[in-house]
Amino acid sequence: MVTDMATYRFQTTWLLDAPIEAVWDTIVDYQALPGWWKAVDQVSQIESGSPDGTGGVWTIAWKTPLGYSIAFRSTTTRVEEPYLLELEAVGEVEGNGRWELQSTDEGTLVHYFWNVKTTKAWMNLLAVFIRPLMEWNHHVVMEQGGKGIANHLGAKLLRQENKSLV
Repeated sequence: MVTDMATYRFQTTWLLDAPIEAVWDTIVDYQALPGWWKAVDQVSQIESGSPDGTGGVWTIAWKTPLGYSIAFRSTTTRVEEPYLLELEAVGEVEGNGRWELQSTDEGTLVHYFWNVKTTKAWMNLLAVFIRPLMEWNHHVVMEQGGKGIANHLGAKLLRQENKSLV
């Protein structure tokens, strides 16, 4: 039986009192993610890509607050340092993500957009019932990321907002 994939769209905003270059360098250093982002379990590089990172391929395994694990390959598709990083995900979720960074008077404003479909059969079968839990789970993961990057940078997380988009 083929099950339709459940689609999720999220937007996360972090405002960090840190310079954009430091925030950028932290976000693009995939190997270091498990050291500051609680939900990142393991990262391994598959392809290095071009000098700016475009074409780089990484496998990222996540452990979630709901107790399940999820893994996918992340391919960097666009880089405009230090303002924009786009990626494509393939695996237990499929879709795309986009990091947008902007310097402000307070520090660095970070927007992350995550548009994915789940490919795990149990997630798709139960999607209509567990959508609120899945959204909560994603928001907690991103809250952990916001607190983790601030701590890693020795900065303050001045604002954090997570939205589920329709």
